Amino acid sequence: MLLILLSLIGSLATTVVADESTPFFVYPDVFNDPERDDFYYGKFPEDFKWSTATSSYQIEGAWNVENKGESIWDNFTHAGGNIANDDTGDEACDSYHKYKEDVQLIKSMGLSYYRFSLSWPRILPDGTPASASEDGLRYYNALIDELLANGINPQVTLYHWDLPQALEDRGGFLSDEFPQWFEDYADYCFEKFGDRVKFWITFNEPWVVTVLGYGEGRFAPGNHGLDMAVYTSAHNLLLGHGKAYRKYDNEFRSQQNGQIGITLNCDFSEPHDRSDPSDIVAADRVLRFFLGWFANPVFKNGDYPAIMKEKIAFKSEKQGFNKSRLPEFTQDQKDMLKGSSDFFGLNHYTTTYARANDTFEVDVSLPASYYKDRDVISWQDPSWPASGSVWLYSVPWGLRRLVNWISGEYGKDIPIYVTENGISTEDIDDLSDEIRVNFYTAYINELLKAINIDKCNVKGYTAWSLMDNFEWASGYTERFGLHYVDFADDDRPRTAKDSATAYAKIVSDNGFPNSSPVTKIPFSLLVVTALISALLW
Repeated sequence: MLLILLSLIGSLATTVVADESTPFFVYPDVFNDPERDDFYYGKFPEDFKWSTATSSYQIEGAWNVENKGESIWDNFTHAGGNIANDDTGDEACDSYHKYKEDVQLIKSMGLSYYRFSLSWPRILPDGTPASASEDGLRYYNALIDELLANGINPQVTLYHWDLPQALEDRGGFLSDEFPQWFEDYADYCFEKFGDRVKFWITFNEPWVVTVLGYGEGRFAPGNHGLDMAVYTSAHNLLLGHGKAYRKYDNEFRSQQNGQIGITLNCDFSEPHDRSDPSDIVAADRVLRFFLGWFANPVFKNGDYPAIMKEKIAFKSEKQGFNKSRLPEFTQDQKDMLKGSSDFFGLNHYTTTYARANDTFEVDVSLPASYYKDRDVISWQDPSWPASGSVWLYSVPWGLRRLVNWISGEYGKDIPIYVTENGISTEDIDDLSDEIRVNFYTAYINELLKAINIDKCNVKGYTAWSLMDNFEWASGYTERFGLHYVDFADDDRPRTAKDSATAYAKIVSDNGFPNSSPVTKIPFSLLVVTALISALLW
């Protein structure tokens, strides 16, 4: 039955030959504004960098081989009750053993870049250089060398959420010692890998690290502290970033000639009513509390956004705290942080609506909360194209608007790299992932508009993810991969999905040249397919 249905949908899908005079919408049922949503034909700059990404805990497995240290995600998953189906990353995609196969997947898509992360506890089991692991050094040297031998440039993230448990036991991101721990770790990595790595990212998605890990407790290490711990952990993270950047700048850049920056995640915040000034202000405030929290210190003036300082100080006083729950930087720390990134790394997936919540303006009741501090109500439109994740709706125009907001707020001189962008499906064995094909087509096209029409300084794009993997608290119930991984098979075979072919075509064309055929899948048919697939499954 399902095969018949898919055949029917294939026959109803239409191939449109590009013509600038022919209106074309990727999601015609929901996004059909001629000025905003019409497909744009053109090419990316010749030096545009195409990439795909993974992270260490999500793909490597081999959680306890040799003398690898325990990470906070090892501890969090093994505790039970924190992850869907009590899944773990103990084996994941087994990329620790299958990295050469992974490199060939990247090469087959015609990519010249690959973003991956280093496992801090695999390299330094107790978190300090004194515990350096020969096996950890061997593994990452082998991966980097294999990439370069195949014409692929490594883009290396130092921290993608797997803190050594030994350091968490000493306070983790809540410890004043954390910035020095991170600088020492970064120093070791620059020394060992920097002769071949020319693109470094200090932290991946600080907002997730702090809000989900130290605030809500849904992610490792499972700390609950939306009142103060979110701000303390963010403060120490930023100081760690600043110290690592200055270490590279002062001691390694002149010899290694690389670049180093930070990757921040952010949903775009759209005013619910663009004719209502209060909604416009509210949406802007969301972006400052979400993105500006970390971007303002790094890309602007070394300090937090003024609106955050004002609101949190006001509420802290009313709530009986003897000082603001938002820590303060010293002048030396501000000087260290200001300008501490060679590029703006952006992870973006979805968009939300926002409107002012006047109730929160006077609600200073305890417990205090990062979310209440914002004085905003946010939500998503259920009519938007959905995914396999409850939080992720496809809203392509949000990427273009967010890139423009960043350019306007922090200046067009700073190069922007989209370091993650992708969409999930539920855990079903289906290589015909039209939802993902449409997502990449639409989002990448909006990025092209931002570059060619809006003149935003975007230098690269990274598709998340190279393959299905351990999706954090969702375990293996959601799939983001361009390649299907069979987790029921001990060998973890990888198989290309249709989206891998579609992405490779965009990369090969370097965009969407005129007269390039585009497959149009009606969104309503995708919804019907998903529903029937779920029933048959």
